[in-house]
Parts: sequence; C-alpha cells; structure tokens
Amino acid sequence: PGFVFKKDDEFQKDFEEAFPYPLTKDQKTAIDEIKEDMERPFPMDRLLCGDVGFGKTEVAFRAAFKAILSGKQVALLCPTTILAKQHFDVATSRFSLFGVKIALFSRFVSIKQQKEYIAQIKENKIHLIIGTHRLLSKEIEIPELGLLIVDEEQRFGVEHKERIKEISKNVDVLTLTATPIPRTLQMSLLGIRNLSQLRTPPSSRMPIQTY
Repeated sequence: PGFVFKKDDEFQKDFEEAFPYPLTKDQKTAIDEIKEDMERPFPMDRLLCGDVGFGKTEVAFRAAFKAILSGKQVALLCPTTILAKQHFDVATSRFSLFGVKIALFSRFVSIKQQKEYIAQIKENKIHLIIGTHRLLSKEIEIPELGLLIVDEEQRFGVEHKERIKEISKNVDVLTLTATPIPRTLQMSLLGIRNLSQLRTPPSSRMPIQTY
C-alpha cells in the first residue's frame, strides 16, 4: 500500500497558474497521469521521458507541490552537482511565493549548513530536498518522504540504484530522463513501469534533431 495524496485544491491551482508559459499538450497529459497515480492507494512508479527543454522539470515540480500540500516531504535526486544546483535555483524561484522550504545537498554546500539541514529535515521543517548521491547517505533521514524524483537514473551506479530501491519502498517514484537506457525503457514497455512522454517542444522552441 502507498500514500493517497489529496486531490488538487486552490493552492495547487494558484501554483500552476503562476507558471509563466503555456503548457504543451504532452505536459498536460503527463501531469494528469502523474496526479492520477498519486491519488491511488498504491505507490507510483512512473518514467517521464522527454528531450532537454521539453518541460520535465515543471511537471515534476507540480507533482512535488501536490505531495507537499498533503504534508509529505519530497526528495529530488540528481547525478551531478551542476544539475542539482540548476534544479535548486529553478525551484527557489518557482516555489518562492508558496512558503516551500528547500535544502540543497552537494559539495558546494558547507558541512555546517548540511548539518543544519539534516536537523530541520528530521523535524519536517524542510519540504523539498534536492541533492546529488549525497542524499542517499544513511545520515540523511527523511521521516515524511512521500515522493522521490530521480533525474537521469541511468547515470547512477549499481550501488546507488540499490540504495534508491531501499529508500523508495512504499514511496511514489517519478523518474525523469531524456535518454532512457534500454532496461528502463523495456520495463516501461512491459508495463512494470508506467510511461509518460513529452514529444512536443514548447512553442517557439526549435525541435531537437537527433542523428
């Protein structure tokens, strides 16, 4: 059994309307599919697939906000320090009006600051935790973890993947990827994982040509 997240309310609506760009058709479909999964009584395991710049982050943030509104904490796991910092910067501006407390764990953050974050996370004072594989260390306990977002899962090693499995028991999992490895894709095609795809570029963005 998993946690049943509550249905959208006025706060969710306000958060979504604060996004300055129109959603693509695929983004809207993906958001609806993810929310439907989150409102079910068993854990979500969904793969969100889309090229760079097709709006995976916004879809993930809407899911994160939905989880936070239900009193849960959200962890966003990134394979590199740069990506973690990028997500942190975007999240800080996106959530700034909504009182969401965010922590960043990476080698750019001092040990002193990290210790403060760890104490606040235990007391459920931080809602969104963004970080590299540092998040997988045993000393970071997230008591109310409700949603785990994994960015580019294929870039984590076997050891990290095992730890991801460990912490994601009975937790909703959303995996973001631009280039899924065959195994991840096969799991989706077999129906072990649900798959959402972003195929349409946002308006005025040139489609990516891959050869």
